[in-house]
Amino acid sequence: MALLDWMIDAAGPVIRGEGVVLRPPRSSDYQAWADLRETSRDYLQPWEPAWPDDDLTRAAFRRRLTVYAREMELGNAWPFFIFDATGRTLVGAVTLSNIRRGVAETGTLGYWIGQPFAGRGHGTAAVRAVASHALGALKLHRLEASCLPVNAASRRVLEKSGFRLEGQAKAYLKINGEWADHLLFGLLSEDLGRRSDSRGYPTV
Repeated sequence: MALLDWMIDAAGPVIRGEGVVLRPPRSSDYQAWADLRETSRDYLQPWEPAWPDDDLTRAAFRRRLTVYAREMELGNAWPFFIFDATGRTLVGAVTLSNIRRGVAETGTLGYWIGQPFAGRGHGTAAVRAVASHALGALKLHRLEASCLPVNAASRRVLEKSGFRLEGQAKAYLKINGEWADHLLFGLLSEDLGRRSDSRGYPTV
């Protein structure tokens, strides 16, 4: 590994969920990440901020890793790539960001799954695993997440992971170049372990 790779490959926890393995991104993940994002471009873009022209280049990925390393060092964010149960096939990513300590003890969850792996439960497993880590080992009190009202799949991931719908925010985030309303969800540490059944009702 080159010296620069060693400098930007930040260490972090490895988290195991139901059929998934999560760990911080590494420089060696570039090609798998770029290929999956390119393959999933049309599938992901309606739900994400507009991609910069150079988003999938190796230079942009290195910049991304540098930001990740700094955020982890400061304790402000924990980015994870999601792999299948073997730990070899990249299927998506989940990030715990905007961590606020003190009187808040809160963080924000965001996630994506590549189109070839959508609908297989990887997103739910990853969100559950990171939520357990955040509200357990990291001792956060609350997690927040949001999704577009029309993104039924993302909403279902949150509901199955125990998040409660708390409201709707107008023009909350700029998605694919347009300001978009979002549904707002929350999960408290005392709710950890709460899931929803096939009808969407909470279970313990």
